Amino acid sequence: MTTSTQPQTDRRFFGHPKGLANLFGTEMWERFSFYGMQAILLYYLYYTAEQGGLGMDEGVASGIVGAYGGSVYLATIAGSWVADRLFGPERTLFYSGVLILLGHLSLAVLPGLTGVACGLVLVALGSGGLKATATTIVGMLYAQGDERRDAGFSIFYMGVNLGALVGPLLTGLLQTRLGFHYGFGLAAIGMAAGLVQYTLGRRNLPEQGRVVPNPITSAARIRTIGLVVGFAVVIALLLITGVITKDNLADVVTIVIAVAAIALFVVILSSSRVDQVERQRVVAFIPLFLVSFAFWALFQQQFTVLAIYADERLDLNVFGWNVPPSWFNSVEPLFVVLLAPVFAWLWTRLGDRQPSTPVKFALGAIGMGVAFLIMAAMGFIGGKDSVNPFLLVGVLIVFVLAELNLSPIGLSLSTKLSPEAFRAQMVALFYLSIALGTSVAGKLADYYHADENETPYFGLLGIVALVIGLALLAFVPKVRALMHGVR
Repeated sequence: MTTSTQPQTDRRFFGHPKGLANLFGTEMWERFSFYGMQAILLYYLYYTAEQGGLGMDEGVASGIVGAYGGSVYLATIAGSWVADRLFGPERTLFYSGVLILLGHLSLAVLPGLTGVACGLVLVALGSGGLKATATTIVGMLYAQGDERRDAGFSIFYMGVNLGALVGPLLTGLLQTRLGFHYGFGLAAIGMAAGLVQYTLGRRNLPEQGRVVPNPITSAARIRTIGLVVGFAVVIALLLITGVITKDNLADVVTIVIAVAAIALFVVILSSSRVDQVERQRVVAFIPLFLVSFAFWALFQQQFTVLAIYADERLDLNVFGWNVPPSWFNSVEPLFVVLLAPVFAWLWTRLGDRQPSTPVKFALGAIGMGVAFLIMAAMGFIGGKDSVNPFLLVGVLIVFVLAELNLSPIGLSLSTKLSPEAFRAQMVALFYLSIALGTSVAGKLADYYHADENETPYFGLLGIVALVIGLALLAFVPKVRALMHGVR
C-alpha cells in the first residue's frame, strides 16, 4: 500500500494530512470502548452483588482501577518495543486493537473475577500497543519544523475525547438499565467499529509507519521469547503464592512502573545510537516527565476519588431524574471536544510566539492545583448526597484547561525530542509518566475519606501541584537550552 500524496504536503483533512482522519477515527472508537468500560469498572468492583457488582472494599477497588490504568500505560513499553523491533508501528496498532476487542468481550461474557482478570490484562496489553503506535504515526505525518504539528496533535486529541465523551454515557446508561455486562459488551462493539474503520483507511497512512526501525536479530528474538515466558512464570508464581494480591496490586504496579521508567531513560541515554544533541534533548525531558507524573496523579483521580465523590457526595437528582454517577466521566471530554479546536487555533495563530512547551507543562500543573483547591473548598458543603453536581462540572472544566496545556503537547513533544533510533520508546516514556501518575492516583484513594479528611486531602494535593508548576517555571531557561531549538 502506498499513499498518493506525501504526508508532509498533504492538506486534505482540514489543512492536515488525510491519514490524520483515519487515526482520529480509530482512536475515537478505541477511547469509546476504553473509557466506556472504565466509567463503570469501579462501580462493578465495589457495588454489592444485589446491585450487580462484586462487593469489594472501595479502597481495594480503587487500587485495582489505578493499577489497571497504570498497567495500560506501562504496556506502551512492550508495544513500542514490538513496533520498533518486530512489526513496525502500523501493524502493531492493528494487532493491538484485536487484543482490546478480545479483552472487552471477556468482561462482557466471563463472570466475576475471571472476566475482570482476563479482560483487564488483554485491554491493558492492547491499549499499550495502540497508544504508543498511534501517536508515533501521527508524528510521522508532519516534517520536522512543520508548524501544523501541535495543531494536528490537538485535533487527534479531540478524537480521543469524542470517544471518551460518548462511551461513558452509553455504557453507563446500559449498566443502569440492563446491567454491567451489557455495558462491557457495548465497549466491545465500539472497538470492533474502530478496527473496521482503521482497515479501510490504512492506505492513507505514511509508508514510514510500515518500516521496522530497528529490526531484531534471530538470536535476540529467541532470547526475548525466553524472557517473556520467564516473566509470565514469575508473575504466575507471585500470584499463586499470594505475594501479589488485590490489596497490594497498586503498590506493586507503581514500583514496576518507576523501575521501568528509570531503566528506559538509562537505555536511551547510554545508547551508542544516540548523538550528543539527542542525548541532551532526552535529559531535558526528565523534569517534564516528573511534572507530567505529578499532573496525572491528580488528573486520573477522576476515575477513583472523584468517581466515589460523584457516587456518594453529589445530589444526583437533577430536575427529577437520577443521573448515573458514571456520566460525570463524560464531562471532562465534552469540554475537551469544545475547547481543543480553540487551543489548536490559538497555537497555530501564535506560531513561534506561543508559550514554550516547558511553560505549557507548568501551566498544566498549576491548573490541577487550582482545581484541587476548589475541591477542598467544596468540602465545607453539607454531607452525603448534598453537593450540587454543577460544582463538580465546574471543577472538571478546570481539569480541561490544565489538560490541554499538557497532554496533547506532551504527545507532540515526545516525538520532537525523540532520538531517531528510539522514536516509539520516547513516546512510551511520556506514557510511563501517565502510568506512574495513574497508579498513584489509585493508591491515593486509600487516603480519601469524605466524612473525615476531604478538605485537607484535596487542599494538600492542590498546594503540592502549585509548587511543582511554579518550580518548573523557574527552570524553563535551563530546560529550553537542553532542548536545542525544540519549542
